[in-house]
Amino acid sequence: MNLFDIVGPVMVGPSSSHTAGAVKIGNVCNKLLGEPIAHADIYLHGSFAATGKGHGTDKALVAGLLGMEVDDIEIPNSFALAKARGMAFAISSVDLGDVHPNSVKIVMQGVSGRVLEVIASSIGGGRIQINKLDGCEANFSGELPTLIVRNYDQPGCITTVTGHLGDRGINIATMQLHRKNRGGEATMVIECDQQVPEETIQSLEHLEGIYGVAYFSPKK
Repeated sequence: MNLFDIVGPVMVGPSSSHTAGAVKIGNVCNKLLGEPIAHADIYLHGSFAATGKGHGTDKALVAGLLGMEVDDIEIPNSFALAKARGMAFAISSVDLGDVHPNSVKIVMQGVSGRVLEVIASSIGGGRIQINKLDGCEANFSGELPTLIVRNYDQPGCITTVTGHLGDRGINIATMQLHRKNRGGEATMVIECDQQVPEETIQSLEHLEGIYGVAYFSPKK
């Protein structure tokens, strides 16, 4: 635990969970999509839906989707800024089931037509958890450079990916493995101690058994 876990983040807004955490969720979504967002459907769950408007959660999420950080003084003006930048959005409520009460589902479409669905939670003190990407388990914090590797559940695939990273001097901080069923689609969520260069990401995409790679960097 560090000081910011106790006193909370430097931020604009009334609540670390409903405002700062919401900005962070939107910002992570922005970086994961990797291109300007043309349209976003934002579905608020639990207390995000019940009290989010009063806490500015709606404006905070849109601000994050525009790429703003938690201390940006323009967060309260995010709706107008989104309109000026050509980013359309719609906000509604949803029941996401057994998830944290401060949760949201965001379905984004980029200017190229790429679509990404993210379910994420604000878990307190400005900290967040990215729970799912396009329906696949993810469960990462957004605090470290993170690779989301989509692969087929076949022998040797994990060793190939970790060896590929090791050969390029990338140290793994944490690693999670998820699969839908034996021998089917699987996901590796790899948090790294270093930034992962673009050429390494591209080379991962060409490894046998890999059918998709997404990358998030808190400094990107």
